[in-house]
Amino acid sequence: MLLESNLIYFCQNIIYIMKNFLIIAFVLSITACTDTDKKTEVPDAKESPLSQSANSTTFNSSFADFLVQYYHLKDALVLSDEAMATNAAKVLEGKADSLSLNEIHADSNIIDMANGNVGSIKAEAKAIQDLTGIENKRKSFQIISENMYDLIRTVKYDKETVYHQFCPMAFDDAGAYWLSASSDIKNPYFGKKMLTCGEVKDYIGLKAK
Repeated sequence: MLLESNLIYFCQNIIYIMKNFLIIAFVLSITACTDTDKKTEVPDAKESPLSQSANSTTFNSSFADFLVQYYHLKDALVLSDEAMATNAAKVLEGKADSLSLNEIHADSNIIDMANGNVGSIKAEAKAIQDLTGIENKRKSFQIISENMYDLIRTVKYDKETVYHQFCPMAFDDAGAYWLSASSDIKNPYFGKKMLTCGEVKDYIGLKAK
């Protein structure tokens, strides 16, 4: 009987110890989960500030319109559409007058250089309207393109990427440049005759900072 009594007592102690162990383990598991949740909390990410342009919003808006019209002229020459080129050149000339060069964040020498480029673009845009023959218009477009390239670098236009492209076979292998909003080659000096003749030589604007 004594042995049986001791055995019962021993079993009761074991059960009591196991109950306490389970309670302690449960409490520890809850605490661990709570601590883990706290550690994995990630604060809301703050929005990165937008990069600031080198020039005013007013100037950037006027220049974007100006550049779009240049692209319209380029596209007309890609299509070898003389009437469309004449029209685009007329609008380009008007957009040149709307450029807010006084909004450039630069000294007077830079502004004078920019005005020189714009003056040359206007003169050639006027010439395109007066010239007959798509090849003659393309020659004036080449001069416009050279001045447009210099103008973008002078005013540090930085709101979009502009690709500087080159065709080595234009004008009897003298070669000629143009600008594009895309890296795809669509040659304005040959049109469909040699539409993809050329390569990207450089890019300016947004990616060139």
